[in-house]
Amino acid sequence: MKYDIFLSDFDGTLVRDDGTISERNIRAIEKYRAAGGIFAVCTGRMLASIRQRLQELGLEEGLVVAFQGAQIADIATGKLLRDEAFSDEEAREVVRFMKEEDMHTHIYAGQEMYADRRNGLLVAYEKICRVKAVVEKDLPRLIEREHLRVVKALAMCMPEEQERVREKFIRRFGDKYFVTFSSEWLVEIMPKTQTKGSAVRFLSDYYKVPAERMAAIGDQENDIPMLEAAGGKFAVANAVEGMKKLAVVVPSCEEDGVAYAIERYAMQHG
Repeated sequence: MKYDIFLSDFDGTLVRDDGTISERNIRAIEKYRAAGGIFAVCTGRMLASIRQRLQELGLEEGLVVAFQGAQIADIATGKLLRDEAFSDEEAREVVRFMKEEDMHTHIYAGQEMYADRRNGLLVAYEKICRVKAVVEKDLPRLIEREHLRVVKALAMCMPEEQERVREKFIRRFGDKYFVTFSSEWLVEIMPKTQTKGSAVRFLSDYYKVPAERMAAIGDQENDIPMLEAAGGKFAVANAVEGMKKLAVVVPSCEEDGVAYAIERYAMQHG
């Protein structure tokens, strides 16, 4: 076994455009685990969203990484082993700024998703995540009134607006926060230390497996810190160009790239 732990992004990497997971990917994960490998999903999704999909992968035990690494939970019990969030002051300043800029804003607190408006983008997002948002027009006021502990915020926008939205955050906050893309229509903002790279380090310590014996695969910019931290670096063919430059490129999500990476690389002798 070349890699003892294999981390996979979910959307655009493991799950196909139609929302399904291929039988080949499922079989490859089963074979890898049967051989002693540790497989974990590492996603930007909220825990309530990703946990309901894990049974499809045959994952009923082990750990799952949500919110880019801010939360890491035991699959069987739901117990949080890691639970990070914005400070109260950070959450207020970020969400106030998003309201001032009239961004279509989501915030995540506990296992709830809140949005400041309902439109076609939100409806599509709810369908993908299988989680219903609580719509509240004034999110900064909601945070203060309910004393919400905010784990993540994101702005929904059209693909051609992504860079402009990110530049707004950078002009206002510099490098204070981690601002990234998790799909072509999502701009996510997190505490600086909450990246998928931090999840690699957590799992390395938890399982006592050195990072060079860990592999990671993804497709979007938010996956780059995960690949940078892991020894094995893989990008599906549909990945953004920034990922392909630092990874071994495998077949696309639609062509079972995760299974290919496991079979061709992870399970080979190191």
